Amino acid sequence: MNGDVVIVLDCGATNIRAIAVDPSGRVRAKKALPNATIPDAENPAWHVWPLEAILRAFAECCRAIGAELGEGRVLGLAVTTFGVDGALVDAEGGLLCPIISWKCPRTAPVMESIGRRIDPALLQVISGVGAFSFNTLYKLVWLAENRPALLERAHAWLFISSLINHRLTGRFTTDATMAGTSQMFDLGAGTFSQRILDAAGVPARLFPPLVAAGEVIGPLLPEAAARLGLPAGIPVVSAGHDTQFALFGSGAGTLQPVLSSGTWEIMMVRTPQVLTDRLPAFPGSTCELDSRPGLFDPGVQWLAAGVLEWVRGVCWPGGAGAPVYQEMIEAARVVPPGCDGVRMTPDLLADADGAGHGAWHGLSLDAGRGHLYRAALEALAFRLAQRLEVLKEIGRFTPTDLIVVGGGSKNALWNQMKADVLGLPIEVPAESETTVLGASRFVFAGVGAFASPEAARQAVAYRSERYEPGEQAAAYRALAKEK
Repeated sequence: MNGDVVIVLDCGATNIRAIAVDPSGRVRAKKALPNATIPDAENPAWHVWPLEAILRAFAECCRAIGAELGEGRVLGLAVTTFGVDGALVDAEGGLLCPIISWKCPRTAPVMESIGRRIDPALLQVISGVGAFSFNTLYKLVWLAENRPALLERAHAWLFISSLINHRLTGRFTTDATMAGTSQMFDLGAGTFSQRILDAAGVPARLFPPLVAAGEVIGPLLPEAAARLGLPAGIPVVSAGHDTQFALFGSGAGTLQPVLSSGTWEIMMVRTPQVLTDRLPAFPGSTCELDSRPGLFDPGVQWLAAGVLEWVRGVCWPGGAGAPVYQEMIEAARVVPPGCDGVRMTPDLLADADGAGHGAWHGLSLDAGRGHLYRAALEALAFRLAQRLEVLKEIGRFTPTDLIVVGGGSKNALWNQMKADVLGLPIEVPAESETTVLGASRFVFAGVGAFASPEAARQAVAYRSERYEPGEQAAAYRALAKEK
C-alpha cells in the first residue's frame, strides 16, 4: 500500500476540508476552505446550510490536494460532519427545503412544547439523546407543523452526510452514527422508534436504509469524480457523525473516557452498556450510537473554554492569540491551589428568564487577574470531576485515565490541574486530527486494506503527553472535601 491513501471529506461548522491519510495515519495532504451558515430567504433570523456551496468547496479542496499525492492510489473516500442537520428531498435527491442548521432558533419553541406530544423523559430513555433544541426531531416536528405538504411530498429525509453521499453515489442511505444523534432512534431496538415517530407525526418511510460505519455505500459516480478530480468508481464508505470518529481516532478503547475540550467540553465513553433510564436525571447528558455495533457513547457536556474566553475578555481586554493565552497561564501558575480563597461559579449561560448564575466569591484587594483566571480553571476542573461521576454512573465503568483532545488540551496548566483534581492520569494525543484519523480507519477497512477498523488503528503509531497527578493533588483533595 506504499503511497496509497484514502480521502476524508470533513464538513465542519467553520471549515470544509479534504484530507488524504495514508495507512499509518499520516496526513499526506489537506486543504481547507471556510464554511458558514447563510440566512434563510424566508426569514433572515433563521440559519441554513448552503449545500451547493459546500459541494463546490469540497471539489476545490479535493482537486487542490490531488496535485500533492503523486503516484499513490486513492483507495476510497468518506464524508464526516456534525450531527442532527439534514433536509427533505424528492425522488431524485433534490432539496425540498433548505438544510436547517443547528444554529437556527426556530426549533427552540418546538423543544419547549414537545411534552404535548411525548413525555420528554421517556423521549430520552428511548433515544438516549438529551433535550437540545437543534435535534433532528424538533426540525421534523417544525416541518410537520409548518410545512405539512412538504412532508407528504418528500421521498426521504437525508442527514447532511447522506445528502453529500447521495451526490457522490446516487444512493439513498442513512449513516447509522447520524441516526443516533436524531432523538428519534431507539437505542435498544437499533432502529428508528415508531413510538417517537408517531408522536412527532413523522412517517418512517422517510428514512432510507441504515448503513454502518465502514460499509461501502457505492462507487463514486463519473460526474462527481470529475468535479472532485478523483477516479470514477472508487468506493464511497459510510462515516457520518464526527464525534464518534474523534472518539475512535483518539485511540480510546472501550470504557476509556475521552474529553473533547473546547468552547464546550463534551466527555464520552465507549461502553457496551448504558443506563438510559438514568439519563433524564442529569441535565446535559446524552447517549449516541458508537461507530462500532454493540457499543454506545453516553456523554455529558458543559460550557468550558467559553467561560475562559469570557475571563480573557474581561481581564485581558484586546488580547488575542497565543501570546495572551501564555500570559494568562503564567499569571495563574504563580497563584496557589485554592486561589487564596477566590472561587468562581462558572454558570454563565442565561436561563429562560435571561439571567445568568455565574459569580466570583472571596475577592479581596489582594486578588489579581491571575486569581480570577485560575479560579475559573479550578471551577471547570471540579465540574469535570462532578461530570465524570455522572458518566461513571450512566456508563457503568471505572476509569483508569482520561484522554483529552481539542483546543483545551493545549493548556498544560489546565491539563495538570485536571489530573490533580481527578486523581487520574491525563493523556493528550499528539495527533490533532482525531476525527479524520478515525474516519480514515473505517475507510481503509471498508475497502479491504485492513481486516477491521481496529486493525487499521493498530497501524497508527500513537504518541501522547501524559500528566500524572502531582504535588498539588493533595491540596485539591482537601478543597474537594470543603466543597
